[in-house]
Amino acid sequence: MKGNYRWVVVALLFFATTINYLDRQVIGLLKPTLEKELNWSETDYSFIVMCFTASYAIGLLAFGKVIDKIGSKMGYAISIVIWSFAAMAHALAKTSFGFGAARAALGAGEAGNFPAAIKTVAEWFPKRERALATGIFNSGANIGAMVAPIMVPWILGAYGWQEAFIITGAIGFIWLALWWWFYEVPAKHTSVNSEELAHIQSEEEKSEVAPIAWSKLFGYRQTWVFIVGKFFTDPIWWFFLFWLPSYFSTTFALDLKKPSLHLAILFTCTSIGSIGGGYISGYFIKKGWPVYKARKYSMFFFALCAVPIIGARWATDIWQAVFLISIAASAHQAWSANIFTTVSDMFPKHAVSSVVGIGGLAGSLGGVIFPYIIGVILDSYKADQALSAGYNVIFVACGCAYLFAWLLIHFISPQMKAVQS
Repeated sequence: MKGNYRWVVVALLFFATTINYLDRQVIGLLKPTLEKELNWSETDYSFIVMCFTASYAIGLLAFGKVIDKIGSKMGYAISIVIWSFAAMAHALAKTSFGFGAARAALGAGEAGNFPAAIKTVAEWFPKRERALATGIFNSGANIGAMVAPIMVPWILGAYGWQEAFIITGAIGFIWLALWWWFYEVPAKHTSVNSEELAHIQSEEEKSEVAPIAWSKLFGYRQTWVFIVGKFFTDPIWWFFLFWLPSYFSTTFALDLKKPSLHLAILFTCTSIGSIGGGYISGYFIKKGWPVYKARKYSMFFFALCAVPIIGARWATDIWQAVFLISIAASAHQAWSANIFTTVSDMFPKHAVSSVVGIGGLAGSLGGVIFPYIIGVILDSYKADQALSAGYNVIFVACGCAYLFAWLLIHFISPQMKAVQS
């Protein structure tokens, strides 16, 4: 009988990603409190976010290469140790510079999560199951973002903002112990029987593929598919994470010192998008569609689903805004589950983490540029006492980004063929 230990591995990846996004979002929920204590402007906050995204970009590039060399088990462990200590170190910060330094350290550590997770999925799953597995672990991003609006305000009210960073940061060390105990590559794992191993290896590369030099990866159109897909859409997710709490606070007077049902529901919906997005393309593959066609048609549909966020500018009630933004945020996660999986569709396993790192770098560079633009826009509208109008401008960009990225991807590589080295 075929075993199912590979889904235990996905559960580990899911919880790591949940912790990753829990630690990442704490500062967004504490923004109103810290703005008052430290006198931050929107531009100050934007630069703190940029410290995170710039460091995250560099970290992705480094971790992608390192994880391909040392493996996902050790690479993941190093990553979570760095980011957990960095998350706790926020409690020591007293200035915006101090928070910028802590955010930079957090970004460097958190950068290891996705290269390690995507490589792990490539090692543990055949292609027809990878998008679903990716969608499941990627939904941890949404659960982390869902738990944070409930957990962080409670800690803030009961103990203080420093303790919010310390408690959430310490959770990573619990996961580290479980990872070290339960994880090993399939061929060496005692809990994987011969039937499951044969299933995992059923779509292995049929012949030996020569190693691809890191610098040579930029010469492949397939690499640029991932670069474009991340550069234009990752910044939208950064905006959702770091600015939505503030948007609801300023536009609809949401009290961020209390657990937020609105944000919790919004990010719960994105979990459905993540898992559903992975399932849909996998369903088309099982129906006999070529892999590239299943991914590309699915991503086009998800890009269309992001467009209604433009209508948030006419929302007169907080639940109307939650509904529209939930659709777009869910579409992002469905898109993300598929764009990540295209890497393992097109590249051999030994190059997966490196390509994920390169694309993640591109996404983070977009995440450096977009927060700066957001800060300038919001500060300019704040001067006119019409901050919500500034958010409306940003929502238009959010609604158009995915279709623009899809069109570029289609132009770069219409059939997204596997690389031949």
